[in-house]
Amino acid sequence: MVSQHGILLAAGLISDHFGPLVAKVCDCLLRHGALQLTEIVRRLKLPQGQVKNSLLVLIQHNCVQAFSSPRGKPVCDRTITLYLAIFDNVLHRLRFSKFISVIRADIPESETLIEGLLQNGRLTFDQLVGRTISKVPEGTIQPAREEIRMNFNKLVYARYVERCPKAEPYFNPQEDEQSTAARRRVPKTAEEVLSLQQKVVNTATLSDPERFSEIPYGMEDASKTNDCPHNAVAGAKRKHGAFEVDEELNSTIAENEVLWRVNFEKFIFCLKKKFCADRKKPKLKVGTHPIWESFFEANLTDKDTNSVTSSTNGILEKLGQKEGTAAMTIGDIKPVLLDLQCTTSDGEEFTFDLRKMVEACRNEEIESLVKKKYGQEAFTIFRLLVTQGCAVETDQIIDTTILDKQIVHSTLYKLWNDGYIDTEKIASAAGTGYAQFFVWRAKNTFREQFIDNLYHAALNLRQMVNYIAELLLEGSKDETKLRNRKNILILALTRHDDSLMLFHDF
Repeated sequence: MVSQHGILLAAGLISDHFGPLVAKVCDCLLRHGALQLTEIVRRLKLPQGQVKNSLLVLIQHNCVQAFSSPRGKPVCDRTITLYLAIFDNVLHRLRFSKFISVIRADIPESETLIEGLLQNGRLTFDQLVGRTISKVPEGTIQPAREEIRMNFNKLVYARYVERCPKAEPYFNPQEDEQSTAARRRVPKTAEEVLSLQQKVVNTATLSDPERFSEIPYGMEDASKTNDCPHNAVAGAKRKHGAFEVDEELNSTIAENEVLWRVNFEKFIFCLKKKFCADRKKPKLKVGTHPIWESFFEANLTDKDTNSVTSSTNGILEKLGQKEGTAAMTIGDIKPVLLDLQCTTSDGEEFTFDLRKMVEACRNEEIESLVKKKYGQEAFTIFRLLVTQGCAVETDQIIDTTILDKQIVHSTLYKLWNDGYIDTEKIASAAGTGYAQFFVWRAKNTFREQFIDNLYHAALNLRQMVNYIAELLLEGSKDETKLRNRKNILILALTRHDDSLMLFHDF
């Protein structure tokens, strides 16, 4: 469930891009979940045409997913169309500039294509070609369609771009509940609880071969695919005879009818890797920075978004491209990788657990906030409770932290009063009578509260940026000063979004 400030932030982002009417529809769906068109109209008291157009805008920009569901009791004899807001995709509008930076570093020749998809949501390849050519400055040679296709297929092959999901998949919540109940009877160590949003998104998502099926090259382009690093995948193997007609038809459909969009999962994974790599850098020993960077650059697969796995040969290849590290050997890099908590089963491939790194960074962020707000004593006590993960008696806290009894009592009260920890009174037999004492534990919801505070701060920064933008439009006398202040706030919002991604996306 999205918090109050999270909803306000999302609605504000939609309002900035598409206006207050579309923002109202998005806000309604975020607050009330999946709704029919008639129900949205009833709640907002707006004309049906305006609501429908708003939904089309949100679907076009991947912020809403439509799905059909059975309706009717006791027999589900008909289906209805429901609309569900995708909060994650709305929030991604904060980080479009970061996504472009990822492409600029990896596939710079495809930057214009990604920019087009980010700005327009969903486009056919034919529309992307037209937009790309229109962006070329006058007097500059226009790129050929085949060149644009090759750059586009690089994005698909690297999974930065995907075919759009099913427009209106069928999803039956009752069947899903029955299958979930059946799974619960099977003993498992852990089972991920998926939200309705995640279940609907999973139902709408195409299979990987469909999602990342590249645009076939025409016969006249086959020779040009040799320059592409993945030509074997991108269609260099050609068919002959009667199959040529089918291939030409498939290419036409893929270019003119199939809708494409940005694959947010891939971009978030890239930013997650960068975040973890950068967070570790200040703690690295002298001379190990190039090995750490090469390890992330040589990542073998993107299918597991919770870890990075690289082969020693791949790491050495990346090191060979850097200045001063070309002479490094396997013997040089293995001890460094093990020291950096990378694991290996065969000595040929090393894996780094991003999940543990992210968890540690989250704890550090919250502990840092506690330290700034309440002081070193509160930081020490809170870290103890988080590390223990269970109820801790007051006397045990005093003994472990070696703090004054009165300071511990007053600090525990402050943390409890502000919702960071829980307390419970325990009675136990002591000699001839009963003794009572308090136990304390870190609250399970303290992270949700922390994330809501992050949403609130991002909302305030966005509102301040918009306020200054309005002053600039009005023609204020201190225009230079206002522009500088606006740039500072935008930079602050960008940096603040790193914390948002750490807790919400990573």
